[in-house]
Amino acid sequence: MRLEVISRLPAQGQPKGPPLLFVHGAYGAAWIWDQHFLPYFADRGFAAHAVSLRGHGGSDGWEMLAFARLKDYVADVLAVTAALPAPPILIGHSMGGMVVQKALYEAAFPAAVLMASVPPHGLAGSMLGMAFSNPPLFSEMSTAQLMGPAMVNGYLARKALFSDDLDDERVDDYLRRFQPESQLVVFDLMGLDLPPSRSKLDIPVLVLGARNDSFVFESAVKATAEAYRTRPELFDGMAHAMMLDHDWLKVAGRVHDWLEATIAAGGSA
Repeated sequence: MRLEVISRLPAQGQPKGPPLLFVHGAYGAAWIWDQHFLPYFADRGFAAHAVSLRGHGGSDGWEMLAFARLKDYVADVLAVTAALPAPPILIGHSMGGMVVQKALYEAAFPAAVLMASVPPHGLAGSMLGMAFSNPPLFSEMSTAQLMGPAMVNGYLARKALFSDDLDDERVDDYLRRFQPESQLVVFDLMGLDLPPSRSKLDIPVLVLGARNDSFVFESAVKATAEAYRTRPELFDGMAHAMMLDHDWLKVAGRVHDWLEATIAAGGSA
């Protein structure tokens, strides 16, 4: 299966440290990372790559997307990592964060970054919380999942994904590029296919979240950090789409500083 991989490399010299592989969340594709993050990290000396999971973006598998499972997305990530010159640091957002967590148990990687990630215990609690705390958003997202993002007006999703001060033209462009997601993968995320209940991984993991996230609540970010024996870091004034939101540079800067420190510390990186 041909998988779309968008790569940005340093303009001069050899890349520093291991390569980076970014994994997108539900309804997205590799383009989400190429708006800001891939150029940002390439400019700072990293080989930065982003994969479009099967049935997303320019990858094959659109006709079979409805039958895709979480394990298939993990297989996609492992296929891309095997083709890189060295095991990459994995960086996943939302659903992509769960794909990363699952991949960490399948092969050896030097480190990982989880951004507004689905927590190890799955999405069931978050979805129940959304149903009670924000019923209109829950209804809109359910419609988007069943009928596709194009079938909803996107107002509530816009409020949930992006901060109010991100300009409307840019938000509209982003929303037009979102696509359907596999319902079977959603079921897997709800609890059918989760990582081990107690992590035995011995690698550095950075866990980031957004204070104004209507999908992955602060409690879920804290649970993810606890599972990987680290502390959560939450960004004030940000919504779920951390790599696209108005303060994306703060998030990228924090990831960069952490990567530099992780690489400098030695370890497998």
